[in-house]
Amino acid sequence: MSTDITFDITKVAQSRIDQVDLDDPGFGRLFSDHMLEVSYNEGEWQQPKIKPYGTIEVVPALNVFHYAQSVFEGTKAYYVDDETVNLFRIGQNYERFVQSCKRMCIPPVDREVFLGGIEKLIEIDHRWVPRKEGNVLYIRPFACAFDPVISANPAEEYRFFVITSPVGSYYNKSVKLTTSKRYVRAVKGGVGAAKAAGNYAASFYPARKAQEMGYDQVLWLDAHEHTYIEEVGTMNIFFIIDGVLVTPKLQGTILPGITRDSVLRLANHWEIPVEERRINIEEVIEAGQSGKLEEVFGTGTAAVIAPVEEIHHDGISVIPKEKDRGPVGQKLYDTIYDIQRSRIEDPFNWVRSVQVGNS
Repeated sequence: MSTDITFDITKVAQSRIDQVDLDDPGFGRLFSDHMLEVSYNEGEWQQPKIKPYGTIEVVPALNVFHYAQSVFEGTKAYYVDDETVNLFRIGQNYERFVQSCKRMCIPPVDREVFLGGIEKLIEIDHRWVPRKEGNVLYIRPFACAFDPVISANPAEEYRFFVITSPVGSYYNKSVKLTTSKRYVRAVKGGVGAAKAAGNYAASFYPARKAQEMGYDQVLWLDAHEHTYIEEVGTMNIFFIIDGVLVTPKLQGTILPGITRDSVLRLANHWEIPVEERRINIEEVIEAGQSGKLEEVFGTGTAAVIAPVEEIHHDGISVIPKEKDRGPVGQKLYDTIYDIQRSRIEDPFNWVRSVQVGNS
């Protein structure tokens, strides 16, 4: 972190840590003692502040409420021991955050503020990092327009926040997916590659319809032909077809997932055949019917590797040979999991360790 970045720090008078059960925190409902806040005005970001987590004062005319100029990231902190907490590929989170900000006309904060602010929060709130196997501290950086003006233009004022939340497992079972020919997630030239808040809001209704049909999420197809697979509601998607690991190619409509990239790099490292290309949904259906569809899994920060047990399309369902994590999916999960916690060698230098002491 740059030595000229300073943080204005105000700590809570009394921590809430003794009032919570870190062994059973749920997901996204419990928040740590402190948060990072940085204001943007007069054309520049101001001094970053770390202060007690709590409410923020807003007005009904706040720009972001009306025009959704907002982006976010998601990453995690992993307990290693009483003196060390790990971050995983946090630099890639920042790079993706910058690209999302540019697409949404939001000035990105400096790298030192993003990374240094997260590290400071971890140092201060390290007792909130769960020790139970499988539980982690979820980290949510986000930036949004903060003009108190109703105007369909990029804002002049912004806020950047980082909040943290102890969480349990996001997925604890295999998922069922269905396609949709009526709804789409993104089009070329749109904001599909940005981690923009509006992308998720627009997906809620199709996801609800899928759940009403007995499925967990939508397997999105391309917007023009409704033929080529793109991603799942909250994950990137992978198929193992006849021994080859296949995933849709990034073409501006798919979020460039950090776990996705980790899977591809590990697969190449292990010399597993890999193809990034356009994948026709009919190819997957045929592979399922012929017995060549060996494994299907989603990847993401929350899920890591989430096995898929069923894919439904146009009245036809196929089931991969492995309904739970298969040998490849399980090896990927175990390897990423253990790298994140410094239990095995980190050949790609993915881990950033934060020294927190044992207080």
